[in-house]
Amino acid sequence: MGEDPTPSWEEVARHHGRKIYNFAYRLTGNPDDARDLVQDVLLRVRRGLESYTPQSFDGWLWRITRNAFLDEVRRRKRRPSVPLPDDDRGLGESSPAPEDVLASIRLGEDVQRALLQIPFEFREAVVLCDIVGLAYEEIAEAVGIPIGTVRSRIHRGRAMLRELLS
Repeated sequence: MGEDPTPSWEEVARHHGRKIYNFAYRLTGNPDDARDLVQDVLLRVRRGLESYTPQSFDGWLWRITRNAFLDEVRRRKRRPSVPLPDDDRGLGESSPAPEDVLASIRLGEDVQRALLQIPFEFREAVVLCDIVGLAYEEIAEAVGIPIGTVRSRIHRGRAMLRELLS
């Protein structure tokens, strides 16, 4: 998918859905929250495609994902909820979704727990670089920070992960 033509919503969902889910899962640490975030992102993309002007599509997409996650964090701070006990959730549950299986295969639970312990700005940079596979320039554009800050956050985030995992 090149930078010139604007992709259709279906192309975005098909080509980027798995990456969005992986990023969402690494930010939230919860498969249900990650699926909700992906839905929110895809709805925002659908609304935004009409006014999208060709530039870095990946930067635009990751900025939407990041903003959707931060909006949800703010919403939860305003209206905290109490999760149901685990024994109430088992009714009607099926096998895990393929995305969940894939996400759990790629990173061990110890790495996921460590990711969730580091501050958001470092976690975001490390996930975008090491899991999503974006270049530093793309991360800088998506997050809206200078490239030097991206490098610093990735370096410090990786150091924090090493410390937590050792």
